[in-house]
Amino acid sequence: MNNPKSLIHPFPGLRPRSDLVEEISAPPYDVINTEEARAYAEDLPLSFLHVSKAQIDLGADVDQYDDAVYETARNTFEKMKKEGYLVQDDVPCLYIYRLVMNGREQVGVMAAASVDAYLNNRIKKHELTRPQKEEDRTRFANTIEANSGPVFLTYRQSEQIDTLVQQGMQAEPEYDFTASDDIKHTLWVVRDKALIQGIVDGFDAQRYVYVADGHHRSAAASRVCMQRRAVLGDAVTGMEPFNRFLTVLFPDSHMHIMDYNRVVSGLNGLDNASYLKRLTEAFEVKKIDAPYKPTKRGEFGMYLDGQWYCLSLDSKRANIEDPVARLDVSLLQDHLLDPILGVTDPRRDVRIDFVGGIRGMEGLMARVDSGEMTVAFSLFPTSMDDLMRVADADKIMPPKSTWFEPKLRDGLVVQTL
Repeated sequence: MNNPKSLIHPFPGLRPRSDLVEEISAPPYDVINTEEARAYAEDLPLSFLHVSKAQIDLGADVDQYDDAVYETARNTFEKMKKEGYLVQDDVPCLYIYRLVMNGREQVGVMAAASVDAYLNNRIKKHELTRPQKEEDRTRFANTIEANSGPVFLTYRQSEQIDTLVQQGMQAEPEYDFTASDDIKHTLWVVRDKALIQGIVDGFDAQRYVYVADGHHRSAAASRVCMQRRAVLGDAVTGMEPFNRFLTVLFPDSHMHIMDYNRVVSGLNGLDNASYLKRLTEAFEVKKIDAPYKPTKRGEFGMYLDGQWYCLSLDSKRANIEDPVARLDVSLLQDHLLDPILGVTDPRRDVRIDFVGGIRGMEGLMARVDSGEMTVAFSLFPTSMDDLMRVADADKIMPPKSTWFEPKLRDGLVVQTL
């Protein structure tokens, strides 16, 4: 367990007291906006959102990247530790984390993953990061001296790991609760050294693991590590906590990817009739009487002026081999968003926004019906096979290609640096 080259490591987690876990653990910082976080935590003074989105405790005019936000996060975090709301395990542990959503179960191993494995591309990525968000998470980790939001990793299912995880679940769980969103969270603490070593060895046998969600957090952790290595120089042993980052690793067979949809403001100077005519150059366009979720690749739902449509891309355009170009998010971008609506750079164009599938078709309709957006598109979800094909080819997916559910709780286990 003291091999710095191992893919994962046990760590002494900082965790809520059992009687406070439901109040302290919180939704991830990046799936709710500031107003939603403020409302969520209003009657929950110990919610971890007071750390992860500390702007909720400052004035509405304070920018989320203001120095005061990071200082407030640190002060709140230190107070929670000092007053015993968060307690650190006395030995390095692994943690088994089960989530149940709508009767569907997924079970993963919470561990500290190697930054070197991330830098050497053994931990595969499939998205680019935005500099401002990466800098934000770097400042946050450096300021509170901890990684609090786990990075969501996946790996090709292994019977060896499955068997060991099941062994770890034979004990009484440390936490077992259902959150306000009806997702059940159960956590087991693994202290047995032989079991820990077996799980570590099982992951060392994996050629690659993959970032599913958390590209900004993993990139930030690598920056924190390199900054601290630069200061310490030759004194670095490789076993310091900053050489690792907080993760939960789930087998690919447990993963659930939802659609990640698009809304666009304006029709690039076209009126509705001209726009619909342009669509027929690449798509078969049919009116639909109800909200439409695509049932296969190359098919898209579209909501415009109170009417739903089904757009079917010609099979010759859809059935291509390139692992990035064949993604539905790429097909929509290459055949509609760019050539017709003029959205050439979806990362930076302010006319486009992204709506996670968890918000349903109603979430898309609301953005258009309010007048905020003009047209909405529902997409067929990206598959795990597609994600791994892109990552294995060392290529990058378009922005907002995958939305994973259920989300991991923030503040459930924290890795101190």
